[in-house]
Amino acid sequence: MVLSRRGFLQRSAAGIVLVGAPEVLRVTAGPAVGYGDLVDDPEGRLALPEGFGYTIVTEAGKTELETGEPTPRNHDGTGAFAAAGGGTVLVVNHEIREQVGTDLAVPHRDGLVYDPGAAGGCTIVVTDAKGRAVNERVGIAGTSTNCAGGVTPWGTWLTCEETDSRAGDGALERDHGYVFEVDPFDRAALVDPQPVKALGRFVHEALAVDPASHDVYLTEDDSGPNGLVYRWAPPSGFRGDRGVLRELGDTDGALGAMSCTDESGEHVDDLSRAGSAGTTYAVEWVEVSDRDAREEPTRTQFDDGRVTRAHKLEGAWWGPGQNGASGAYVVSSYTGGDSPGSHRGQVWFYDPRASTITLRLLFAGEEDGADGPDNISVSPHGGVIIAEDGNSGNHLVGATEDGTTFRVARTEEGSEFTGPVFSRDGRVLFANVQVPGTLFAITGPWG
Repeated sequence: MVLSRRGFLQRSAAGIVLVGAPEVLRVTAGPAVGYGDLVDDPEGRLALPEGFGYTIVTEAGKTELETGEPTPRNHDGTGAFAAAGGGTVLVVNHEIREQVGTDLAVPHRDGLVYDPGAAGGCTIVVTDAKGRAVNERVGIAGTSTNCAGGVTPWGTWLTCEETDSRAGDGALERDHGYVFEVDPFDRAALVDPQPVKALGRFVHEALAVDPASHDVYLTEDDSGPNGLVYRWAPPSGFRGDRGVLRELGDTDGALGAMSCTDESGEHVDDLSRAGSAGTTYAVEWVEVSDRDAREEPTRTQFDDGRVTRAHKLEGAWWGPGQNGASGAYVVSSYTGGDSPGSHRGQVWFYDPRASTITLRLLFAGEEDGADGPDNISVSPHGGVIIAEDGNSGNHLVGATEDGTTFRVARTEEGSEFTGPVFSRDGRVLFANVQVPGTLFAITGPWG
């Protein structure tokens, strides 16, 4: 069931409102919409609307892996996959930047380690149909700063390293800044993890995969200069499937960086120039000449007259847009605006058919009670779910296709939300609080 604006308005009494035409999304403080007021949690964990509840699935240092080690810390981007019997299999990133020897690292299990000097990675969590934990195990270890990533059309998770550290930096024995494929079901496919070098080496944040063309859209969270949005176009004859990415050559396919022009044909140097929702730019892709960044970072291989940068590029997810188009949602959570230090943010939608990118959602800043959009995913109930990493309290924010936003949850633990994603049947919303690291399963009358 797709929840309509009328449905949300009839439901309740608190939240934030989206104003403008249906294709124009801007978040400000506003009148009552959503599932209802968020009710304080006597346990001090999650504030949820009345009628909703949560279960703790995994928690850093408190729950255990199947091999007996404690659950690692710093939960981040998460992918969800349907499991037999109505349950869900989740692949959970652990954004651990520190190196081997740090507390609550991803355990180095035999055959699953990329770099013995790195402490990050992913765990694979199995739940039942109600979101209750059944099992947790290591998916990949020895990677660094596993931030977000993306699901593939063939049912795997691509985890992204938000670093470009090299071998020899501290205890690291191998280069980092890559994407790795994690199979949530096939344990044998996890043995001897290898980076997908064709997708570039840079400070990866997230990615979205076009299920038709298998183009991959990737975000880079970096500065000095600001990061880029990239597109990897597969080589001729490529057919996405489990394990196929691992067979690619280091330079297979074409990796390009986004370049935008406005309606007057002028180059757009940074997405932050767009100050009003509905702004649309034409997009071209400029080839990355050294995608493994052997001489210099990929983002510095261009002058600003050729590419379009963005502050704090964050989440990405593939999903439906307007007028039947599907495309990639891309989040830019940037510092700027009228107030110094204001943590604002944007959600963009890239339409590959039209080769355009449109500003769909504008977070006006903490002065309006909404700031710092980060991870994003598409909801089976319509619209998107966005995790806040802001200055005004951190929420899960929903935005429908027809002009309504609402708050789903508020963390009362002080850290940011990460990795919101629904189970495939839409009955459970999984979401993490990053520090120290807790995975929640939220249930209730979703519609």
